[in-house]
Amino acid sequence: MLESVLASFASISLAELLLIAAMALFASIVGGVAGYGTGALMPLVLVPVLGPEPVVPIIAISALFNNTWRALAFRRLIDWRRGMLVAAFATPTCILSAYGYTHLTGKGAAIVIGTMLMLTVPLRYLFKRYVMALDSKGLALGAVIYGGAVGGTVGAGVILLSILMAAGLQGAAVIATDAVISIVVTAVRMAVFGFSGVIDARVIAFALLIGAVALPGAFVAKAMVARMSLNVHTALLDLVVLIGGAMMIYGALIG
Repeated sequence: MLESVLASFASISLAELLLIAAMALFASIVGGVAGYGTGALMPLVLVPVLGPEPVVPIIAISALFNNTWRALAFRRLIDWRRGMLVAAFATPTCILSAYGYTHLTGKGAAIVIGTMLMLTVPLRYLFKRYVMALDSKGLALGAVIYGGAVGGTVGAGVILLSILMAAGLQGAAVIATDAVISIVVTAVRMAVFGFSGVIDARVIAFALLIGAVALPGAFVAKAMVARMSLNVHTALLDLVVLIGGAMMIYGALIG
């Protein structure tokens, strides 16, 4: 296995390897600050270098490392009750979508999801104004939708970010709880992908690379968040949601 992993690195140029590592570090910092970004940024370099087929399992496995580092960095701010609720309701739909990910076209779904994501920002402010928020039932429903999106796609973390914020979490608590949920969902995806035989030496090699580079990024992000006011951090999270939704729509339209 070790020889196969090393051969996977040898199959691409040093410049491409450094590009993937640099993007992994950048995406880790963005993800640690915004709670989202790794799944949307890494395909920008992975697809041109490796092709589209291994991207979802690579990001799924590397996410286990990314979110573990992030959970450790923000461990005191985790909302365990909401986190476990979302993880429980996201798991069944995650299993179904992960199993069928190779058959997904996703163009129409990406447009619908992207549009809804962009609407979550103004809707959240309306909910806040009229003292409305997601209760446990609403959070569970959002988790089912998130699980269906995250199992077979990349970049679905912005959905999780949106529902956690709508449920009342703010600032670094969003990042911490997001990380714990993502660890559970990632473990489920890895099990499904392993059972389906889509995890090979190349997938493991690049997932390990991305995961290792992400370690310092998580703690750089923690230091950055500690220096931000709650209003600035919330505004940044809203901006990320809007950009993420727009990127999903754009990718679907040009795909």
